[in-house]
This record gives sequence, C-alpha cells and structure tokens, in this order.
Amino acid sequence: MAISTGGSEGGVASTPNVTPMVDVMLVLLIIFMVVTPALLAGFQADPPQAQNIKDHPEDEKNDQVLGIDKDGHYYLNKKQIAAEQVGPALKHIYVDTPREDYIMYLKADKNLDYSKVLDALDIAMHNGVKVTGLIGDQKPGTVSSIEGDQRNPTPAPGAPAAATKGGAK
Repeated sequence: MAISTGGSEGGVASTPNVTPMVDVMLVLLIIFMVVTPALLAGFQADPPQAQNIKDHPEDEKNDQVLGIDKDGHYYLNKKQIAAEQVGPALKHIYVDTPREDYIMYLKADKNLDYSKVLDALDIAMHNGVKVTGLIGDQKPGTVSSIEGDQRNPTPAPGAPAAATKGGAK
C-alpha cells in the first residue's frame, strides 16, 4: 500500500503496490522457462499406428520377426527367447547364414518403455541386421483408403460367405 503525502483529498490512498507482484511473476516465468525443456526431453512414443497400413504377409522362411511383450520378454518368430540369447540368435540368422536380405521386423507392445525398443534395435544392428521395419496395427475403426491394402476378410465360422461380384453362381 502507498501513502499519498499531497493533494486535495489527503489521507491514506489504497492503491496496490504492483512491484512485488511483478517480481513474483518474473520468478515464475523464469522457473517455467527452465523446467519446460526438461519435461519435453523425456517424451514417450507409441509404436506406429496408422490408417493406411498395407498388410504384410509373413513369410516363415525369409521374414524374421522380433517381438517384445509388455513385460519385456523377447520372442523370435513367435518363440520365446531369453534376452541374453537374442544377439547370438540374430547373429546366426544374419551373419552366419547366407541371406538375400537383411531385414528384421520388430513388433513391440504399445505399453512397453521405448528404451526397450531402442535396446532391441541396438542388439539387432550389432548382429547383422541392416534394415528394421516396425510392425504397426491399423487404427481401430478405420479402413485403409488405398486400393489393394486391405486383406480379404475371412468370414467367421458358420457365417454366410460374402457375395461376389456379379452374384453367386
């Protein structure tokens, strides 16, 4: 509060002193400027999920799929494998055995820490994998808008078959 010493009214003037309020606001601004970059540095990423995903039929002989479940357990071609055996198994597949391609597909649970995905990519890179493809899922409730990207739907057991072009024969 400020006291006025002159003027015709005299007495005490009740005008707020804004200097302490400005000081507090500047301190808060500086705090937020320092903290905000630190908050953005630890960003989380979900595995890819998109609308226009082309189905990739898995070729049992050539395609190698490394999977990681929500608990961090590794699966190589749908068979569980110990974490310490992933590197030697990939080295056997990509270095010791002659191959046409050096592509590995990685499928990870969306709730898995991203550092586990990076660890798997690092293990793969150091054991002969040249290209890594991440496997994603179609967003729920969406259909690919690109012709030829959709898998032919398989009717459920006991359900009537879908009508073909030109009608059933």
